Amino acid sequence: MAGTEHLTVRREGATLVLTLNRPESRNALSLPMLVGLYDAWLEADADDGVRSVVLTGAGGSFCAGMDLKALAGAGMEAGGYRDRLKADPDLHWKAMLRHHRPRKPVVAAVEGPCVAGGTEILQGTDIRVAGESAVFGLFEVRRGLFPIGGSTVRLQRQIPRTHALEMLLTGRPYTASEAQRIGLVGSVVPDGTALERALDIAGRINACGPLAVEAVKASVYETAEMTESEGLAAELSRGWPIFDTADAKEGARAFAEKRDPEYRRA
Repeated sequence: MAGTEHLTVRREGATLVLTLNRPESRNALSLPMLVGLYDAWLEADADDGVRSVVLTGAGGSFCAGMDLKALAGAGMEAGGYRDRLKADPDLHWKAMLRHHRPRKPVVAAVEGPCVAGGTEILQGTDIRVAGESAVFGLFEVRRGLFPIGGSTVRLQRQIPRTHALEMLLTGRPYTASEAQRIGLVGSVVPDGTALERALDIAGRINACGPLAVEAVKASVYETAEMTESEGLAAELSRGWPIFDTADAKEGARAFAEKRDPEYRRA
């Protein structure tokens, strides 16, 4: 199973739980964390037993963004992390979900700070739950920097443009309730319960037909920038084959027999 000293991985049923694990640094991104994330996304894609992924952070924080000192610091070479980055210069962008989209649904469970690179990774997730005290924001412009993790492209496609521009151009923090109001997160729950809610959502996903779930997710993203007519045609090309699967027949039988379906990804 994937994982590094800054990224823990565990299985909870059919859910792969990824935990950013540098609580002393509010889970700021480091090279071991990025390598661990990339390997975990690949593991989730390759393992048909994994039906969903939950991404969270240790110690009451989600992610405070990039830790430049950690990326430049000594001691990382011993673990082969720099060799990994040298072999694949795009690895960090894949880890941050800028250049990689997992085929399994990804649910984010956010507690505490989720800022800068944290908010950028968040935009690569599919469903988002936040604790009441979570804080969001893209602070880069306040430091004369650019949010190069994809936010100037993705944010305006996920929330209204006026809100996206305010977040990008002011660099101010947003509360969880504000983030929910503008559509950046879907649910706000009592502090300390975001992971519980995320696992509940993941469990509901896991109970559905895995081929159908993956096809639905792929169709949503594939058709996002198409015209309506193009999108409807693409939807049919992905959707019709699902009706011919054994899983689809099992779902209908289970409904008729008043029992839980047993999907076999077939």
